[in-house]
Amino acid sequence: MSEEYPLSKLQAASELNRLINGYQQTQVIHVAAVLGLADHLAEGPLSCEKLAELAGANPRALYRLMRALAAMGVFFEHSDSCFSLTSMGECLRSDADPSLRPWATFIAQPHRWQTWGHLLQAVKTGANAFQEVLGVDSWTYRQQNPEQNAIFNAAMTANSERINPPIITAYDFSSHIRIADLGGGQGSLLAAILKIHSDVQGVLFDLPHVVESSHLFLQEAGVSDRCSAVAGNLFDSVPEECDLHLMKFILHDWDDEHCRRILQNCRRAIPSHGTLLIVEYLIDPPNLGPAVKLSDLNMLLGPGGQERTREEFGNLLHHAGFELVNVLPTSAPVTLIVARPT
Repeated sequence: MSEEYPLSKLQAASELNRLINGYQQTQVIHVAAVLGLADHLAEGPLSCEKLAELAGANPRALYRLMRALAAMGVFFEHSDSCFSLTSMGECLRSDADPSLRPWATFIAQPHRWQTWGHLLQAVKTGANAFQEVLGVDSWTYRQQNPEQNAIFNAAMTANSERINPPIITAYDFSSHIRIADLGGGQGSLLAAILKIHSDVQGVLFDLPHVVESSHLFLQEAGVSDRCSAVAGNLFDSVPEECDLHLMKFILHDWDDEHCRRILQNCRRAIPSHGTLLIVEYLIDPPNLGPAVKLSDLNMLLGPGGQERTREEFGNLLHHAGFELVNVLPTSAPVTLIVARPT
Protein backbone atom coordinates (compact mmCIF):
# COMPACT_ATOMS: atom_id res chain seq x y z
CA MET A 1 0.00 0.00 0.00
CA SER A 2 1.37 3.40 -0.99
CA GLU A 3 0.55 6.59 0.89
CA GLU A 4 1.99 10.00 0.12
CA TYR A 5 1.87 10.98 3.80
CA PRO A 6 1.70 7.76 5.82
CA LEU A 7 0.06 7.96 9.25
CA SER A 8 1.57 6.53 12.37
CA LYS A 9 -0.12 3.37 13.65
CA LEU A 10 -1.83 5.32 16.40
CA GLN A 11 -3.03 8.02 14.02
CA ALA A 12 -4.26 5.44 11.53
CA ALA A 13 -6.20 3.57 14.21
CA SER A 14 -7.69 6.81 15.55
CA GLU A 15 -8.81 7.95 12.09
CA LEU A 16 -10.27 4.57 11.21
CA ASN A 17 -12.13 4.48 14.52
CA ARG A 18 -13.61 7.90 13.74
CA LEU A 19 -14.88 6.56 10.43
CA ILE A 20 -16.26 3.42 12.07
CA ASN A 21 -18.32 5.50 14.49
CA GLY A 22 -19.63 7.89 11.82
CA TYR A 23 -23.17 6.47 12.04
CA GLN A 24 -23.48 7.96 15.53
CA GLN A 25 -22.94 11.49 14.24
CA THR A 26 -25.51 10.91 11.49
CA GLN A 27 -28.16 9.96 14.04
CA VAL A 28 -27.30 12.79 16.42
CA ILE A 29 -27.66 15.42 13.67
CA HIS A 30 -30.81 13.70 12.38
CA VAL A 31 -32.48 13.99 15.80
CA ALA A 32 -31.50 17.66 16.03
CA ALA A 33 -33.10 18.26 12.62
CA VAL A 34 -36.32 16.40 13.40
CA LEU A 35 -36.71 18.26 16.71
CA GLY A 36 -36.06 21.59 15.01
CA LEU A 37 -33.42 22.57 17.56
CA ALA A 38 -31.67 25.07 15.27
CA ASP A 39 -34.99 26.83 14.60
CA HIS A 40 -35.61 27.15 18.32
CA LEU A 41 -32.15 28.70 18.76
CA ALA A 42 -32.53 31.11 15.86
CA GLU A 43 -33.24 34.11 18.12
CA GLY A 44 -30.35 33.46 20.47
CA PRO A 45 -29.08 31.20 23.27
CA LEU A 46 -31.53 29.14 25.32
CA SER A 47 -31.24 27.02 28.42
CA CYS A 48 -31.51 23.31 27.89
CA GLU A 49 -34.67 23.27 30.01
CA LYS A 50 -36.37 25.85 27.77
CA LEU A 51 -35.14 24.07 24.65
CA ALA A 52 -36.55 20.77 25.93
CA GLU A 53 -39.90 22.44 26.54
CA LEU A 54 -40.01 23.83 23.01
CA ALA A 55 -38.86 20.60 21.41
CA GLY A 56 -41.01 18.25 23.47
CA ALA A 57 -37.98 16.37 24.82
CA ASN A 58 -36.67 15.05 28.13
CA PRO A 59 -34.42 17.80 29.58
CA ARG A 60 -31.64 15.50 30.78
CA ALA A 61 -31.58 13.39 27.63
CA LEU A 62 -31.67 16.51 25.47
CA TYR A 63 -28.74 17.98 27.37
CA ARG A 64 -26.71 14.86 26.64
CA LEU A 65 -27.59 15.20 22.96
CA MET A 66 -26.81 18.92 22.91
CA ARG A 67 -23.40 18.61 24.54
CA ALA A 68 -22.45 15.95 21.98
CA LEU A 69 -23.57 18.29 19.17
CA ALA A 70 -21.59 21.12 20.76
CA ALA A 71 -18.49 18.92 20.89
CA MET A 72 -19.02 18.25 17.16
CA GLY A 73 -19.20 22.00 16.47
CA VAL A 74 -22.88 22.11 15.51
CA PHE A 75 -23.94 24.06 18.61
CA PHE A 76 -22.01 25.94 21.30
CA GLU A 77 -22.37 25.16 25.00
CA HIS A 78 -22.09 28.09 27.40
CA SER A 79 -21.05 27.81 31.03
CA ASP A 80 -24.64 27.97 32.31
CA SER A 81 -25.81 24.97 30.23
CA CYS A 82 -27.27 27.29 27.63
CA PHE A 83 -26.73 26.59 23.96
CA SER A 84 -26.41 28.74 20.87
CA LEU A 85 -25.89 28.20 17.14
CA THR A 86 -22.56 27.93 15.39
CA SER A 87 -22.04 28.50 11.67
CA MET A 88 -22.70 24.78 11.12
CA GLY A 89 -25.78 24.91 13.32
CA GLU A 90 -27.12 27.80 11.25
CA CYS A 91 -27.26 25.41 8.29
CA LEU A 92 -29.80 23.27 10.18
CA ARG A 93 -32.30 26.13 10.35
CA SER A 94 -35.35 25.67 8.14
CA ASP A 95 -34.86 29.14 6.65
CA ALA A 96 -31.11 28.81 6.06
CA ASP A 97 -29.70 29.30 2.59
CA PRO A 98 -28.69 26.59 2.09
CA SER A 99 -30.64 24.52 4.60
CA LEU A 100 -29.45 21.03 5.42
CA ARG A 101 -32.37 20.31 7.73
CA PRO A 102 -34.42 18.49 5.03
CA TRP A 103 -31.48 16.25 4.13
CA ALA A 104 -30.64 15.52 7.78
CA THR A 105 -34.31 14.65 8.35
CA PHE A 106 -34.36 12.29 5.37
CA ILE A 107 -30.96 10.63 5.67
CA ALA A 108 -31.71 8.58 8.79
CA GLN A 109 -35.31 7.58 8.12
CA PRO A 110 -35.86 3.95 9.19
CA HIS A 111 -36.13 2.60 5.64
CA ARG A 112 -32.76 4.11 4.71
CA TRP A 113 -31.17 2.85 7.92
CA GLN A 114 -32.50 -0.66 7.28
CA THR A 115 -31.33 -0.61 3.68
CA TRP A 116 -27.77 0.39 4.57
CA GLY A 117 -27.83 -2.35 7.20
CA HIS A 118 -28.02 -4.83 4.32
CA LEU A 119 -24.85 -3.61 2.60
CA LEU A 120 -23.01 -6.87 3.30
CA GLN A 121 -25.73 -8.91 1.60
CA ALA A 122 -25.85 -6.48 -1.33
CA VAL A 123 -22.09 -6.73 -1.84
CA LYS A 124 -22.31 -10.53 -1.75
CA THR A 125 -25.21 -10.82 -4.18
CA GLY A 126 -25.38 -7.52 -6.09
CA ALA A 127 -29.12 -7.48 -5.36
CA ASN A 128 -31.15 -4.33 -4.69
CA ALA A 129 -31.20 -4.06 -0.91
CA PHE A 130 -34.17 -1.69 -0.82
CA GLN A 131 -36.29 -4.19 -2.71
CA GLU A 132 -35.08 -7.01 -0.46
CA VAL A 133 -35.85 -5.12 2.77
CA LEU A 134 -39.05 -3.24 1.89
CA GLY A 135 -40.53 -5.62 -0.67
CA VAL A 136 -41.00 -2.86 -3.28
CA ASP A 137 -38.73 -0.52 -5.21
CA SER A 138 -37.99 2.94 -3.82
CA TRP A 139 -40.41 4.74 -6.18
CA THR A 140 -43.32 2.46 -5.29
CA TYR A 141 -42.48 2.82 -1.60
CA ARG A 142 -42.69 6.60 -1.76
CA GLN A 143 -45.89 6.43 -3.78
CA GLN A 144 -47.43 4.20 -1.12
CA ASN A 145 -46.14 6.34 1.77
CA PRO A 146 -47.07 10.01 1.21
CA GLU A 147 -45.34 11.18 4.38
CA GLN A 148 -42.05 9.63 3.26
CA ASN A 149 -42.59 11.02 -0.23
CA ALA A 150 -42.93 14.53 1.24
CA ILE A 151 -39.72 14.08 3.28
CA PHE A 152 -37.89 12.84 0.18
CA ASN A 153 -39.18 15.70 -2.00
CA ALA A 154 -38.13 18.28 0.59
CA ALA A 155 -34.65 16.76 0.82
CA MET A 156 -34.20 16.63 -2.96
CA THR A 157 -35.42 20.21 -3.39
CA ALA A 158 -33.08 21.48 -0.67
CA ASN A 159 -30.14 19.62 -2.22
CA SER A 160 -31.02 20.99 -5.64
CA GLU A 161 -31.14 24.55 -4.39
CA ARG A 162 -27.55 24.22 -3.18
CA ILE A 163 -26.22 23.24 -6.60
CA ASN A 164 -28.57 25.22 -8.86
CA PRO A 165 -26.39 28.38 -9.03
CA PRO A 166 -23.22 26.52 -10.13
CA ILE A 167 -25.20 24.64 -12.79
CA ILE A 168 -26.76 27.81 -14.16
CA THR A 169 -23.37 29.53 -14.18
CA ALA A 170 -21.68 26.69 -16.05
CA TYR A 171 -24.16 26.44 -18.95
CA ASP A 172 -25.81 29.02 -21.23
CA PHE A 173 -29.53 28.23 -20.97
CA SER A 174 -30.47 31.47 -22.78
CA SER A 175 -29.77 29.84 -26.14
CA HIS A 176 -32.79 27.54 -25.74
CA ILE A 177 -36.49 28.16 -26.30
CA ARG A 178 -38.21 25.35 -24.42
CA ILE A 179 -36.57 23.16 -21.77
CA ALA A 180 -37.89 19.79 -20.60
CA ASP A 181 -36.65 18.83 -17.14
CA LEU A 182 -37.00 15.05 -17.10
CA GLY A 183 -37.52 13.60 -13.64
CA GLY A 184 -37.33 17.17 -12.36
CA GLY A 185 -39.04 16.58 -9.02
CA GLN A 186 -40.67 19.69 -7.61
CA GLY A 187 -39.01 21.85 -10.29
CA SER A 188 -36.29 23.55 -8.27
CA LEU A 189 -33.65 23.65 -11.03
CA LEU A 190 -36.09 24.43 -13.83
CA ALA A 191 -37.67 27.26 -11.84
CA ALA A 192 -34.23 28.72 -11.10
CA ILE A 193 -33.40 28.67 -14.82
CA LEU A 194 -36.69 30.26 -15.84
CA LYS A 195 -36.37 33.01 -13.24
CA ILE A 196 -33.09 34.12 -14.78
CA HIS A 197 -34.08 33.62 -18.43
CA SER A 198 -37.47 35.25 -18.87
CA ASP A 199 -37.80 34.29 -22.56
CA VAL A 200 -37.42 30.57 -21.93
CA GLN A 201 -40.34 28.18 -21.36
CA GLY A 202 -40.25 24.94 -19.42
CA VAL A 203 -41.86 21.52 -19.07
CA LEU A 204 -41.51 19.73 -15.74
CA PHE A 205 -41.83 15.98 -16.30
CA ASP A 206 -42.03 13.39 -13.54
CA LEU A 207 -44.17 10.62 -12.09
CA PRO A 208 -47.80 11.51 -11.22
CA HIS A 209 -47.34 11.41 -7.43
CA VAL A 210 -44.36 13.79 -7.80
CA VAL A 211 -45.75 16.45 -10.13
CA GLU A 212 -49.11 16.60 -8.35
CA SER A 213 -47.40 18.55 -5.57
CA SER A 214 -45.17 20.66 -7.84
CA HIS A 215 -47.76 23.23 -8.93
CA LEU A 216 -47.57 25.22 -5.69
CA PHE A 217 -43.77 25.31 -5.86
CA LEU A 218 -43.84 26.64 -9.43
CA GLN A 219 -46.43 29.25 -8.47
CA GLU A 220 -44.39 30.42 -5.49
CA ALA A 221 -41.33 30.63 -7.75
CA GLY A 222 -43.30 32.89 -10.10
CA VAL A 223 -42.78 30.74 -13.20
CA SER A 224 -46.04 28.78 -13.46
CA ASP A 225 -47.15 30.92 -16.44
CA ARG A 226 -44.13 29.67 -18.44
CA CYS A 227 -43.84 26.15 -17.06
CA SER A 228 -46.24 23.22 -17.38
CA ALA A 229 -46.10 20.15 -15.14
CA VAL A 230 -46.60 16.93 -17.08
CA ALA A 231 -47.02 13.49 -15.51
CA GLY A 232 -45.43 10.52 -17.20
CA ASN A 233 -42.82 7.77 -17.10
CA LEU A 234 -39.35 8.06 -18.62
CA PHE A 235 -39.57 4.46 -19.82
CA ASP A 236 -42.65 5.16 -21.90
CA SER A 237 -41.89 8.49 -23.55
CA VAL A 238 -40.65 12.01 -22.82
CA PRO A 239 -42.03 15.42 -23.87
CA GLU A 240 -41.39 16.51 -27.44
CA GLU A 241 -41.17 19.99 -29.00
CA CYS A 242 -38.33 21.02 -26.68
CA ASP A 243 -34.86 22.01 -27.85
CA LEU A 244 -33.18 21.10 -24.55
CA HIS A 245 -33.85 17.96 -22.53
CA LEU A 246 -32.34 18.15 -19.06
CA MET A 247 -31.77 15.28 -16.63
CA LYS A 248 -30.28 15.87 -13.19
CA PHE A 249 -29.41 12.84 -11.05
CA ILE A 250 -31.63 10.53 -13.09
CA LEU A 251 -29.30 8.13 -14.87
CA HIS A 252 -27.40 7.26 -11.69
CA ASP A 253 -30.63 5.71 -10.37
CA TRP A 254 -30.54 3.00 -13.04
CA ASP A 255 -28.40 0.22 -14.46
CA ASP A 256 -27.11 0.43 -18.03
CA GLU A 257 -30.08 -1.38 -19.58
CA HIS A 258 -32.62 1.00 -18.06
CA CYS A 259 -30.44 4.02 -18.89
CA ARG A 260 -30.37 2.98 -22.53
CA ARG A 261 -34.17 2.81 -22.59
CA ILE A 262 -34.42 6.32 -21.12
CA LEU A 263 -31.84 7.71 -23.53
CA GLN A 264 -33.51 6.05 -26.52
CA ASN A 265 -36.79 7.74 -25.57
CA CYS A 266 -34.90 11.03 -25.34
CA ARG A 267 -33.39 10.42 -28.78
CA ARG A 268 -36.85 9.89 -30.28
CA ALA A 269 -38.13 13.12 -28.74
CA ILE A 270 -35.16 15.44 -29.34
CA PRO A 271 -35.03 17.31 -32.69
CA SER A 272 -31.90 17.12 -34.79
CA HIS A 273 -30.82 20.58 -33.56
CA GLY A 274 -31.64 19.77 -29.93
CA THR A 275 -29.39 19.18 -26.95
CA LEU A 276 -29.36 16.69 -24.09
CA LEU A 277 -27.85 18.02 -20.85
CA ILE A 278 -27.05 15.48 -18.13
CA VAL A 279 -26.15 16.63 -14.62
CA GLU A 280 -24.41 13.90 -12.64
CA TYR A 281 -21.46 13.06 -10.45
CA LEU A 282 -18.38 11.67 -12.19
CA ILE A 283 -16.33 8.99 -10.49
CA ASP A 284 -12.82 10.21 -9.71
CA PRO A 285 -9.60 8.27 -10.39
CA PRO A 286 -8.47 5.61 -7.90
CA ASN A 287 -7.91 6.73 -4.29
CA LEU A 288 -9.81 10.02 -4.79
CA GLY A 289 -13.38 11.26 -4.38
CA PRO A 290 -14.85 9.24 -1.49
CA ALA A 291 -18.16 11.14 -1.51
CA VAL A 292 -19.08 10.05 -5.04
CA LYS A 293 -17.93 6.49 -4.42
CA LEU A 294 -20.11 6.33 -1.31
CA SER A 295 -22.96 7.70 -3.41
CA ASP A 296 -22.28 4.83 -5.81
CA LEU A 297 -22.87 2.38 -2.95
CA ASN A 298 -26.05 4.28 -2.09
CA MET A 299 -27.22 3.69 -5.66
CA LEU A 300 -26.44 -0.01 -5.28
CA LEU A 301 -28.51 -0.20 -2.09
CA GLY A 302 -31.41 2.04 -3.04
CA PRO A 303 -32.66 2.41 -6.58
CA GLY A 304 -30.24 -0.16 -8.00
CA GLY A 305 -28.20 2.19 -10.19
CA GLN A 306 -24.60 3.40 -10.15
CA GLU A 307 -22.34 6.41 -10.47
CA ARG A 308 -20.25 6.44 -13.66
CA THR A 309 -17.04 7.66 -15.26
CA ARG A 310 -16.92 9.98 -18.25
CA GLU A 311 -16.13 7.03 -20.49
CA GLU A 312 -19.13 5.07 -19.22
CA PHE A 313 -21.45 7.99 -19.95
CA GLY A 314 -19.92 8.30 -23.40
CA ASN A 315 -20.65 4.65 -24.15
CA LEU A 316 -24.26 4.93 -22.95
CA LEU A 317 -24.83 7.99 -25.12
CA HIS A 318 -23.19 6.46 -28.19
CA HIS A 319 -25.39 3.36 -28.10
CA ALA A 320 -28.51 5.53 -27.77
CA GLY A 321 -27.71 7.69 -30.81
CA PHE A 322 -25.98 10.64 -29.11
CA GLU A 323 -22.53 12.15 -29.30
CA LEU A 324 -20.89 13.42 -26.13
CA VAL A 325 -19.72 16.87 -27.22
CA ASN A 326 -18.61 18.50 -23.98
CA VAL A 327 -18.06 17.93 -20.28
CA LEU A 328 -18.40 21.06 -18.16
CA PRO A 329 -17.12 21.17 -14.58
CA THR A 330 -18.95 23.31 -12.02
CA SER A 331 -18.00 24.85 -8.70
CA ALA A 332 -20.22 22.20 -7.09
CA PRO A 333 -19.33 18.48 -7.03
CA VAL A 334 -21.42 17.85 -10.16
CA THR A 335 -20.54 17.79 -13.84
CA LEU A 336 -22.58 18.82 -16.89
CA ILE A 337 -22.46 16.35 -19.78
CA VAL A 338 -23.55 17.91 -23.07
CA ALA A 339 -24.73 15.57 -25.83
CA ARG A 340 -26.34 16.00 -29.24
CA PRO A 341 -28.08 13.60 -31.63
CA THR A 342 -25.81 11.88 -34.15
